[in-house]
Amino acid sequence: MSSGGDNHLHNGDEPKRDEPTTPRVLTILSCVLEKLVARNDQLVLGSAQLGKSLSAFHGVRAPSITIPNYMERIYKYTNCSPSCFVVGYVYIDRLVHKYPDSLVVSLNVHRLLVTSVMVASKILDDVHYNNAFYARVGGVSNTELNKLEIELLFLLDFGVTVSSRVFESYCQHLEKEMLCNDATRVIERLAISNSVDDVTEISVEHTQTSSPPQIVD
Repeated sequence: MSSGGDNHLHNGDEPKRDEPTTPRVLTILSCVLEKLVARNDQLVLGSAQLGKSLSAFHGVRAPSITIPNYMERIYKYTNCSPSCFVVGYVYIDRLVHKYPDSLVVSLNVHRLLVTSVMVASKILDDVHYNNAFYARVGGVSNTELNKLEIELLFLLDFGVTVSSRVFESYCQHLEKEMLCNDATRVIERLAISNSVDDVTEISVEHTQTSSPPQIVD
């Protein structure tokens, strides 16, 4: 997924938005995902066995943008509700349990994130941006994101409903994860990391210029 060039996101192509305050749940989720990816990257180090189930989400190399900055970027530009990130995490966790041979690693976590959050926004939010907009924000082509959305839905057997009980249980789990970590160190690391606009591209197979995105109901 690389020979066709990179899809760069330039500041001039993006809508102007007020700087939002990063919700605490994004900080917690990014910490949890960073730990998961770091562990899984070590497990597959020197091995080509990544599992085939999530192969559609794999890039040839890990993007330069960090997981916290990528999540913040999605939140900043799409203005989706913070709950979308929790539900997106539920989708990813369902994939992990359904396909234990396929790990969430640095090669696929970004595509999994943008696809999962986008699908969640369509389920939860009354107003949301379309796929073309999410593709521009996420640094992939619109064509690829459309394919990833279909792939995710089939992998989940279209099980995208998350009950309030399940949602609350995941929130409690994330709170416990945060308590088990040094919250101050996490926040300091996020504060000194690169700006969300410093690195805003993911290697993709085909570069596609999208028309100006529209908000859809």
